Amino acid sequence: MSDVKAGLSSFILASPFTDEHLSMLPEIKAMGYDLLEICVEDPTLLTGSLVREAALSAGLEISVGGAFGPDRDISHDTAEGRRAGFEYLAWLVHFAAEVGSPRVSGPMYSAVGKTRMLTDEERTVQRGWAAEGLREVADLAAEYGIVLALEPLNRFETDLVNTVAQALELCDLIGRENVGICLDTFHMNIEEKDIAAAIMAASGRIVNFQVSENDRGTPGTGHIPWKDTARALQASGYRGPVIVETFLPGVVEIARAVSLWRPVAPSMEGLMVDSLSFIRREFVLS
Repeated sequence: MSDVKAGLSSFILASPFTDEHLSMLPEIKAMGYDLLEICVEDPTLLTGSLVREAALSAGLEISVGGAFGPDRDISHDTAEGRRAGFEYLAWLVHFAAEVGSPRVSGPMYSAVGKTRMLTDEERTVQRGWAAEGLREVADLAAEYGIVLALEPLNRFETDLVNTVAQALELCDLIGRENVGICLDTFHMNIEEKDIAAAIMAASGRIVNFQVSENDRGTPGTGHIPWKDTARALQASGYRGPVIVETFLPGVVEIARAVSLWRPVAPSMEGLMVDSLSFIRREFVLS
């Protein structure tokens, strides 16, 4: 049996995920999952102490992710907008520390959906703003032993960081040891010419790994080269969790945000069960 730590994204369960949904944690653990990744869409609806208590009671680890809209954009064109992005990320760091998450993940360098035709000079300025803000966030996170995991997104969701190579460039620009990369197979399938080679290029810098199929459905049901992907991830030295991040149309706000117009799995429960079986079968990280 695989020794990998299997995780589940809260996006599958509810949007936004709130204190009221913490009652789901024992069921998630009973299915066989080791970790829940909570994407914090509305900070006012989550209480760190309650999350930590529920996770400890259920025997689940917690990982923290962010939801980055236009009012949480650390590379915003205005100083006020960039500061709002920093304040949200600072809140996430404190929340992660409170719930025991060793990482904060997501496309934190920009607002999701911000896609523009930029000149090279304009892009350099945007990345500079992102690096400046994230350097400050990283310094705060380091005080708690927390790492930042920058997630490249596909070209339809961001214009700033689409590939592993671009993510590595931004990490180097930030220049902090507690900044790494979160890889997501859905986005990699769109942007990387060779998923396995891209994973190997990020060796030593991967701090989170998310899986879903090419249609954002259950991993293992589409055309992503999973054998090569799993072998590369092991060879890269990554020993962190493998987290299922897929979506169902029933979670309306998220479905709209990711352009999911049809079911990609028969049911939420089936998706969760089948995804867990797939992770246990395909991934060995030791």
